[in-house]
Amino acid sequence: MESIIILIFALGYLSITLEHPLRLDKTVPALIMAALIWAVLAVGFHSGWFSVIDTYENVFTYTEGHDAVHGFENTLLHHLGKTAEILVFLIGAMTIVEIIDLHRGFEVLKSAVRTKSKRKLLWIIGILAFILSAIIDNLTATIVLVTLLRKLISNKNERLWYAAMVVIAANAGGAWSPIGDVTTTMLWIANRVSALGLIKFVVIPSIVCFIVPFAVASYLKPFRGNIEVDTTEDVVAERLLSSKTMLFLGLGMIVSVPVFKTFTHLPPYVGMMLALGVVWLVSEYIHPEEDFSKERRHLYSAHKALSRIEISSILFFLGILMAVAGLESLVYSSVERIVDGVPTDVQVGTLRYLAEVMQEAIPNQDIVIMILGGLSAVIDNVPLVAASMGMYDPNVFEMDHWLWHFIAYSAGTGGSMLIIGSAAGVAAMGMERIDFIWYLRKVAWLAFIGFLAGAVVFILYRDMLLG
Repeated sequence: MESIIILIFALGYLSITLEHPLRLDKTVPALIMAALIWAVLAVGFHSGWFSVIDTYENVFTYTEGHDAVHGFENTLLHHLGKTAEILVFLIGAMTIVEIIDLHRGFEVLKSAVRTKSKRKLLWIIGILAFILSAIIDNLTATIVLVTLLRKLISNKNERLWYAAMVVIAANAGGAWSPIGDVTTTMLWIANRVSALGLIKFVVIPSIVCFIVPFAVASYLKPFRGNIEVDTTEDVVAERLLSSKTMLFLGLGMIVSVPVFKTFTHLPPYVGMMLALGVVWLVSEYIHPEEDFSKERRHLYSAHKALSRIEISSILFFLGILMAVAGLESLVYSSVERIVDGVPTDVQVGTLRYLAEVMQEAIPNQDIVIMILGGLSAVIDNVPLVAASMGMYDPNVFEMDHWLWHFIAYSAGTGGSMLIIGSAAGVAAMGMERIDFIWYLRKVAWLAFIGFLAGAVVFILYRDMLLG
């Protein structure tokens, strides 16, 4: 009967990866998949077909009575609570970014681009993408910079190359920040990594992952010579007090979230709630000078920003994370472990069983994680990281264990190898109509050498730190 749940997950996952050919929003199969998995799991549990395991590896069987039923309900609520933490955090961050955008704060960045050299422009855009993605997440940074490129480069064929390189830089920048990518946020909120630990282990490999492909690309034909760039300053954005104020306030409040967590030891979503509240408060009283009339205040309010959030993306994360949680909770098989020096058969969840099998088939854990990174180019990295969190025992691999940092790096940067492999890539693909095959032929190899170089540096750096 366990095969029914696995089949539901496989079909749902296939539907998500075939989103474009099916012309079906990936949120639909994600929600249906999650609901069906938990429905079958519940029916099977109450019928005595399935056993359920919680995050503390307590196994519940329906025949054990009331305590087992209560344990099943608590397992579901626990996973829903952990998922809700991520969703509240994302909603807060996305709202702050939208408030900044409503006040045209990101247009201030245009003044940073003052060159006609294609090579210099490549590095300027790349550095902006790398830094911004660590602050406002790689998806938002990509959207901001592709919008900026449209204002700077009129030739679409030339612009495609820059947009593709933005994807590589944004994914590399997001991998070392707890708020730079959904996957790193998931690991951070789940207490697999700390903000300082993630930066310590991953920032250098991420820089290498960014620099290597950009250094190679700067000598390619598309980035030679000069380009006609509109270097005139955006007078409107420069003149508006609200643009700069909201830009620096918004980014500053987002960056303050890890600091808040460090001092208070509260979950990150609490800090994001505070950050959103402060930005919302300021946005109520600061508006563009020429639009300060009461009749137009709503155009710059947080209410307007909330209406611009992609709720479908939030619901997609809800569906996929709860589906993976269902797989994690389903007892699939027993494995032999040493308990108090004695070989003992221990029941484990489906994902933990998969990790045991992979570890036995491929003893080198570095290779296993690099394979996960490669898979993130084909499979959405959100469920991939969610699955890896269920595969490895947090009691064995504690917070800031190098394994979690390597997963963060691999899943974050591996997605750059295909245009559909990351949220940043999908955003650039949609905005600039980047062809899948064109990216595969022209850009994928650059992303691969960057990923490989960063992975090698991570392994060497880890070995040096850990002796």
